[in-house]
Amino acid sequence: MFIKKYTILEKIHEKGIVAIVRARNGEEGLKLANAIFEAGIPAIEITMTVPNAIDIMRDLAKEYGTKGLILGAGTVLDPETARACILAGAEYIVAPNLNEDLIKLCNRYSVPCMPGVGSVTEMLRAMELGVDVVKLFPGEVLGPDFIKAVLGPIPNAKIMPTGGVSIDNLEKWFSAGAFAVGMGSGITKPFGVEGDYEAVKRVAKEVVEKIAEIRKKKNKS
Repeated sequence: MFIKKYTILEKIHEKGIVAIVRARNGEEGLKLANAIFEAGIPAIEITMTVPNAIDIMRDLAKEYGTKGLILGAGTVLDPETARACILAGAEYIVAPNLNEDLIKLCNRYSVPCMPGVGSVTEMLRAMELGVDVVKLFPGEVLGPDFIKAVLGPIPNAKIMPTGGVSIDNLEKWFSAGAFAVGMGSGITKPFGVEGDYEAVKRVAKEVVEKIAEIRKKKNKS
């Protein structure tokens, strides 16, 4: 179980992105997840704000569980919801806040938990509780400079910013030292504007290519 936990985190780090799916209904959520996965982003987070989110996770786990999907549950606010998501097939849990009972539940199941933190104090508390990767939230408020500043005194912190991440600022986040990024509307916006799943797929591919390009450039420097 411990091996699987760290394999999941390593796979997320490898691509550098968790795609966040929010939708108006279950059918929409399932189609968006399909488009993103087919574009080459294996880590997909279904938020609990999506109607029938548990059913969507169960369907995705059944369809893509053996094809490389790294299925996560997002906007998880309590341990009871986390357990339901894990039983439905979620392999990691993401929260907008720091909830110690939620973290303990995930530790019990050896499932990665990425709680939301907005301060150094919260980050250190999460790490003391056994969290491997924290979610920096809201990213658009804290910004890339927060990561850069934190990694000075706390170099072992692994930080995934969420909120305000776009293809235009990816380089700033990764240059600052982000472990990975969480992107929602930055990928799915074409659907909201045009209802176009193919456009979502194209954007997702562009994001994957952009991250690979940024990392290649960073490794050479």
